[in-house]
Amino acid sequence: MAENSSIAEARLVGDRGIIWNPNHGMRLYEDGYFGQPVGIRKPKSSVFDKPLELSLIECVYLTEQKRLKVRRHDDDRVLSVEDLLRLGSEWSEDFRDRFIVYSQLRERGYVVRPGLKFGTDFAVYEYGPGKDHAPFLVHVIPQRKGVVPLDIVRAGRLATSVRKKFIIATVKETSDVAYYSFVWHRP
Repeated sequence: MAENSSIAEARLVGDRGIIWNPNHGMRLYEDGYFGQPVGIRKPKSSVFDKPLELSLIECVYLTEQKRLKVRRHDDDRVLSVEDLLRLGSEWSEDFRDRFIVYSQLRERGYVVRPGLKFGTDFAVYEYGPGKDHAPFLVHVIPQRKGVVPLDIVRAGRLATSVRKKFIIATVKETSDVAYYSFVWHRP
């Protein structure tokens, strides 16, 4: 099989997958803005000669889509989707819920990037970083935890300050997702 048509391979290091082959990394970055090229804070193009770092959520999603094989760094074993979900749940109790929301947004055609700089789970783009600004910020709250008034206040204040729609996604016990958007009005 030619290199361009082969499945990308990542090594799991902590809670990150590293794709050492730049050609595979460039292809995934170009086809959906997956990951972050190591050492390039804001890539101006999908052409780079660096490893690509993927979040664990991206690793699970791309493995499920059969676009990535993730190997353990210590024993070379290929990890299944369930293996990766289990590892993610060890890092964070809400990992599965965030993965469900991430997957649903990706399946709807959105580009989903980490929302850490906004204090939320995801920044969601219609076209991708550099092509448009993320019109949505999505914060995942499992239904079992419930939405508290502070979440709503935070959503409104943050959305107003960065001119984005803040959406709270709650994942029900059935894995269905409900999305709530708030409009912040100044008196």
